[in-house]
Parts: sequence; C-alpha cells; structure tokens
Amino acid sequence: MPRPELQAPPEIYYNESEARKYTTSSRIVDIQARISERALELLNLPNDGVPRLLLDIGCGSGLSGETLSENGHHWIGYDISQSMLNVAVEREVEGDLLLADMGQGLGLRPGVIDGAISISAVQWLCYAQTSSHEPRLRLKAFFGSLYRCLARGARAVLQLYAENMDQSEMIMTYAMRAGFAGGVVVDYPHSTRARKAYLVLTCGPPSTQTTLPKGKGEDGEMCSDDSDESADDENQTVGIYERNRPKKRLKVTKKGGRGKQWVLKKKEQMRKKGHTVPPDTKYTNRKRKARF
Repeated sequence: MPRPELQAPPEIYYNESEARKYTTSSRIVDIQARISERALELLNLPNDGVPRLLLDIGCGSGLSGETLSENGHHWIGYDISQSMLNVAVEREVEGDLLLADMGQGLGLRPGVIDGAISISAVQWLCYAQTSSHEPRLRLKAFFGSLYRCLARGARAVLQLYAENMDQSEMIMTYAMRAGFAGGVVVDYPHSTRARKAYLVLTCGPPSTQTTLPKGKGEDGEMCSDDSDESADDENQTVGIYERNRPKKRLKVTKKGGRGKQWVLKKKEQMRKKGHTVPPDTKYTNRKRKARF
C-alpha cells in the first residue's frame, strides 16, 4: 500500500473511521507502546520521582500519551486530526489535547516544556499537502518553535519514517538551524520490519557530558561500538550532527543581480572614502529597458 502521506492530508486521511480502526488495532497499539517506551528512554529524564511536563507532537488518539501517563508524567498532545482527538477524548486520556498544525509552529511559552516526543508524525511536514504548503518553511516554523518552548538542556525525541535520504537530510538540516544539537539513533538497523529511526535533539549546544545513546541491535542489546564498522549509512546505528547555522548571504534578485539595499550600502561606503557618487533616487538600481 502507498504511504499515508501520499494519499491525503493527515486531517483528511485520519477521518472518523480510520481513527477508530487505527486505535482498535492490537498490532498498532503494541507498536505504539514499544516505540513510546523507547522514546521516553531516549529522553533521559532524571530518575528523581518528580513528574515532568512533556509534549506529545502528533499525539493522535493518545496511545503514546498513555505511556507518558503510566510513567507518572504530565503531557500536552498536539494533533491536526479532529477525529483522532475525538477518539482520545472518548478514551479519557489524562493529557491536555490541542487541535493544531505543527507546521505552523507550537504556540507555547518559552522554556516551559521539560521534554518532547513524536511518534510517526514529523515526516508529514516533508509533503506539500496544499498549494500554500512549503515543506522547508513548515520545518523551519516547527523546529524554531520547538526549540523556544523547551527548557535549556531538555531533549526532543522524534521517531519518524522518512521516505528517502533527502527527507532525512532536510529534517536534520532545519533542526540544526533552529539551534538543536544531536543526531539519529537507529534501532535494529539490519532489519526491514523492526528498524526504527529516532531523531534525538538537545536544546542548546552539545555538551561533553551528554553523549548520544547507542541504537539497539538484533538481540535487543545495545549495538557495540566497533571501530571496524562500515561507514555506509545502513550499517550506522548513530549519526551525530553539530549545530551549524548557515551564514547570511547577500540578497540576490531572481535575475541574478544584487538588490537595491546592497547598492545603497556600497554607495555609502564610496561616499565615506571621498568619492563622488550620484545621489540616491527612486531610480537607483532600477534596470534600464532594452529599448526606448
């Protein structure tokens, strides 16, 4: 079957019938529980018995939120599907639910969230569901708002199913641009069905005391850190990326020339050096017509 992301927008694909079918499937319930437990493990929250306020992005009908509640944490769930949230209300989940599009940003106060998880949701941002959707702008809005609402030093663990390497790189690029440090943890990298990728992000610069966890191997144990490991992507269980904000580039017009602000700046520099420069007018940097 084709991927759900290719069939319809999430708020349409997860209608009432699909939402109930998703929630009543014992296979999906079991998978969601195991992935949520793993995501909570990767959050690496302090084991001091104090409940934390966590964010569940793409919470759906609250299957992953139940895992957070069972571990004694409070949570806020975001989802774009009204039908999914209706099922969550019927199931009387303990978290607070918000109907929202994560691609438009998370409207939360800065620094109030102690951690965030997302199960099988972030890859939806890589698809233009409507003519007004631009995946790169939506990823920028999502990661920027996620970075702001997390407390410094908090983690976000995003489990996702990227369709190809380009999507993975695009998601990772915009996470790093927002200021996150971290990388990808892959469990069971040599298995087709059990393979799971987790984007583990830390809010703030990378710390020498905080290392990225290892991925799980075929036997359920952590993968060994063998120096003879192949450099191929399919053999890697952990990929670490450094925070890398792109340098600002000069504004270039569609036709390849530099913008008016650049010309005005250069003219001002020439005036300060004592050169005779034509005055600034509304015609400055305006392209001449080919003929009169």
